Amino acid sequence: MENKKLSETLSYTKKSVYALADKEIIDSAMSYAEDYKKYLDSAKTEREAVKASIALAEKYGFTEYRLGDKIAHGDKKYYNNRGKNLFVFSVGEECINNGIRITAAHIDAPRIDLKQCPLYEEGGMGFFKTHYYGGIRKYQWVATPLALHGVIALADGRVIDVNIGEEDSDPIFYINDLLPHLGHKQGRNPLDDAITGEQLNILVGCEPYLEDDEDSVKLNVLRLLNEKYGITESDFLSAELCVVPAAKARDIGFDRSMIGAYGHDDRVCAYPALTALLEATDTKHTTMCILADKEETGSDGSGGMQSELILDIINELAANLGGNSALIRANSKCLSADVSAAFDPNFSDVFEKRNSAMLACGVVFTKFTGARGKSSTNDADAEYIGWLRGILAKDNVFWQAAELGKVDCGGGGTVAKYISKHNIDTIDLGVPVISMHAPYEVISKVDLYEAYRAMLAFYKY
Repeated sequence: MENKKLSETLSYTKKSVYALADKEIIDSAMSYAEDYKKYLDSAKTEREAVKASIALAEKYGFTEYRLGDKIAHGDKKYYNNRGKNLFVFSVGEECINNGIRITAAHIDAPRIDLKQCPLYEEGGMGFFKTHYYGGIRKYQWVATPLALHGVIALADGRVIDVNIGEEDSDPIFYINDLLPHLGHKQGRNPLDDAITGEQLNILVGCEPYLEDDEDSVKLNVLRLLNEKYGITESDFLSAELCVVPAAKARDIGFDRSMIGAYGHDDRVCAYPALTALLEATDTKHTTMCILADKEETGSDGSGGMQSELILDIINELAANLGGNSALIRANSKCLSADVSAAFDPNFSDVFEKRNSAMLACGVVFTKFTGARGKSSTNDADAEYIGWLRGILAKDNVFWQAAELGKVDCGGGGTVAKYISKHNIDTIDLGVPVISMHAPYEVISKVDLYEAYRAMLAFYKY
């Protein structure tokens, strides 16, 4: 008995949330997951995620902010950056120079984009040419139901929303694969070479327009698009269209303890970061949730975390509230809310189990990211981690520490390094994911809820 007590006192062992939490927390996790699934299904692209997030924020009394507007203590605002990047912030009662509690997640996900001149006909079939976005495993995207999402911006200023394939009455889209009877040579290729980028062509039709002999299937597709949207082929030049998995978010397992869906990376962190901010009413701090675009391709562009918009908004807060921008940044704290790879016993050779995230063992802190020798990494200070341990203990939040796989097997980076370069304490926090970047990923409901509880504590203390 004495040995057991000493072990409990001195040892650190990852344990399942189910073994640690009471029934009230487990029941709350199951309930929270239902609303998250609805959010996922409505937010398969960054544009849709911004719209869904604004709708949530407005329910809690947040109103739109534009650069140059006056800001006062007590304000609850959101800044919509080009429809693809969102800043949501609540101005607390304390001096702004004490810093901001910031969470930053990304709302883009790996997908397949259409090229600017996509439509062509060959072999009696109509196709869209594509350019994949982010780190995908191309073989996973063939022979699976796909939906078409995005916008078409017309020369007259109108913007047309496109969403085809999500309703039961909609058609879906498809990428052809080779039948096994003729696929012996293909089957001998490495996985990364079995399907090439230029073979990811979207099947969109095979019915010809009979009154025209040339490109008749293509012309029929154009006819249908013109009838539905009023567009011509040249309008693809100013469109942002992509295909994503058509499947809905669903419970996984006999126990319904997991969720399978497209886009957990990183909406499984974006949703708790946002909802925790909206519900954090017992804080004196100024709080901010950033939902960024382009993380999967390097965080570039006006909507990515390398943009200086974060500095612009902090400068606006300083100017309106009598603060000093440099002092605000120095005293701010950030959770870079991004997913981690969950240990998978089916592929255990790439994981170092002692330092891997375990499914259903709580939200994950990742002190450093990057690849191999910590290249291109953020590395959080020990003092900051110690402070976080303290605040999570106050609310009995269940968490674990991990890194992404074995040292020499690869790795990955997040938006953390782009925030910490502004002299803001930053660490990665997120939910462990099975099959990350696949068209259908898996997470545990209790891990999702612990991310939410961790962010509530972070905003509060």
